[in-house]
Amino acid sequence: MDASILIVDDDPAIRKSMSEFIDFSGYKSLQAESGVNALELLKVKHVDVVITDIMMPDMNGLELTDLIKKDFDTEVIVITGYSGDYSYVDAIGKGASDFIFKPFRLEELLLRLKRVLRERQQAKERYMLLGKLERLAITDSLTTLYNSRHFYAQLEIELDRANRYRRPLSLLFLDIDRFKDFNDSYGHLEGDKVLFRIGQIINSCLRIMDSAHRYGGEEFTIILPETNGRKAVNVGKRIRAATEAEVFNPLPGKMANVTISIGATQYSYKEEVSAFIQRADKAMYLSKQKGRNRVSYLYKEESEQVKS
Repeated sequence: MDASILIVDDDPAIRKSMSEFIDFSGYKSLQAESGVNALELLKVKHVDVVITDIMMPDMNGLELTDLIKKDFDTEVIVITGYSGDYSYVDAIGKGASDFIFKPFRLEELLLRLKRVLRERQQAKERYMLLGKLERLAITDSLTTLYNSRHFYAQLEIELDRANRYRRPLSLLFLDIDRFKDFNDSYGHLEGDKVLFRIGQIINSCLRIMDSAHRYGGEEFTIILPETNGRKAVNVGKRIRAATEAEVFNPLPGKMANVTISIGATQYSYKEEVSAFIQRADKAMYLSKQKGRNRVSYLYKEESEQVKS
C-alpha cells in the first residue's frame, strides 16, 4: 500500500505544490491548514508521515510534533525558514524524524521522505522480529503452549495479584497416563502427536485469562486466575473427559486412547510459591495412586498430611 503523507502548512500555495509533487512521486497526500486540523484528521485517517511547517497561527510545528508523537504512530518531518530561532536539536527533541531548512528543492524533500519511510519500515520489521523472538523464548515448540520458564514468571505475577487483591487463584497439574508405554509401542513421533493434540484440547477448555504450559515431558500446568478450587476441579474434569474421548491412530487400522491424571489446588493467602506448586503436584500423584484418569483436589491442610 502506498504511504500516506499529511502536509501541514497555513499557506495554500505551498500545500498545493508539495501535495502535487508527492502525489506525482507515487505517494498519497493529504492536506491540513493548521495543527488543530491536522490532529483532527489524524484521528480518522492513517498517516505514515506528517510534513509540517513550524510557523503556523494556532500552534507551531514543534508543538504539533510533540502531540503527534504522544498520541499517534506517525513520523514527522519539520520544515522552517527561521534557522536562527529553531534548531535540529529542538525538532529531534520533540520526536521529529527530520528537520529541513527553507529554501529547499522538492527533490531534496523527496529524498528525506524516502529515508524516513525506509527507516519506519525497518523499525516495524525489527519490532515484529523481536516480538517473534520473545514468543519463541516462552513457547514450547511442540505443543505451542507456554514453556516451564514462562510458567514460573506468570505464576509470580498471578500470586502477586492474588495476594494484593485477595482474589482466588488455582493451579492444575496434568500428566499423561502410561505415556512411556505409548511411546514404546508406537514410537516417539506418534507420542509427539499426542502431546500436540492434548495441548490443543487444554487450550480449548480455557478462558483468555488462563494460561497453559508444558511443564516438561508429558506434564502440563494450568494457572487459573479468579478461580476457586471447586471451579478448578470442573475445568480439570472437562479436560480429562475431552482427552479420554480423543481417538488416535498410531498405526494403520489401529485406534488408541490416552488418559490424563490431574491434580488441583487453590492458593492460600501469602503461602510460599513452592508449597503451592508441590500441593498441585501431590494432588496429581494422588490421582495416579487412585487408578489414573481422574481429578484429585488437595486443600492446604490435607496436603500437609499427604506424604510426598
